Amino acid sequence: MDAITPQTDNEQTALWNGRAGRAWVDAQQVLDQMFKPFEDRLAEAVRAGPGHRVLDVGCGTGSTTLAVAGLLGAEGRCIGIDISEPMIAAARARAEREGTPASFIRADAQTHAFEPASFDMIISRLGVMFFDDPASAFANLRRAARDGAELRFVAWRSAAENPFMTTAERAAAPLMPNLPARRPDAPGQFAFADRDRVRTILEEGGWGEIDVRPIDVACTLPEKELIGYLTRLGPVGLVLQEADDRTRTRIVETVRAAFEPYVHGAEVRFTAACWMVGARAPS
Repeated sequence: MDAITPQTDNEQTALWNGRAGRAWVDAQQVLDQMFKPFEDRLAEAVRAGPGHRVLDVGCGTGSTTLAVAGLLGAEGRCIGIDISEPMIAAARARAEREGTPASFIRADAQTHAFEPASFDMIISRLGVMFFDDPASAFANLRRAARDGAELRFVAWRSAAENPFMTTAERAAAPLMPNLPARRPDAPGQFAFADRDRVRTILEEGGWGEIDVRPIDVACTLPEKELIGYLTRLGPVGLVLQEADDRTRTRIVETVRAAFEPYVHGAEVRFTAACWMVGARAPS
């Protein structure tokens, strides 16, 4: 059964229920194609793991949740959780459209009152870096996990190792003095850049058998989608939504030129530098 629980009043909730959430819904197909290699790896982990009841944390518009639900079939259950109402609405519509037996909870996984010991696998595709108190969040997820349950998630490594992801803001910075600076260790894309910090967070959250290994994954998107990508998503995309037409045109031209090294004909190619993190709920 789908559920709605009260939201915590914080910056991330406001962001993902506002322009950022709507932008991700608009760019859903492009983003799902771009991040499909991660979805495939998580689906493979579920296939090889103990899971018949799986939780997908920060599920967004539901692509990984639906892929896993299809994999589990009638024997299992995959539930997605996300704080973004626009994305959860899109995920529910996709599940209904595809006839896939996944369900979705609009809530903050850090504080949501999950049924204790109800999941035998917890996964996330780039969705766990946004907690304002990550140790508390992973402790809450540990309570939701059965003894022996597996945790498997993908998170970004550092901004320095992911130049594609910061190309827009570096190119736009001279033209956008109001562009917000990224804060190290703050909730956001690169919050889990430090391997030791990730390990400490999981240990404090009650997880064991922690394995944090680097993966470098080739990702692509169609060149025809690049302008839409850079004008809707990330810090530049959010600020551009408030820019006047003249400023917007100038910034878009500057930023698009900065992406040229990644453009190969009709395709944009880049390497995503991430962690593949595994852990287990101690018995």
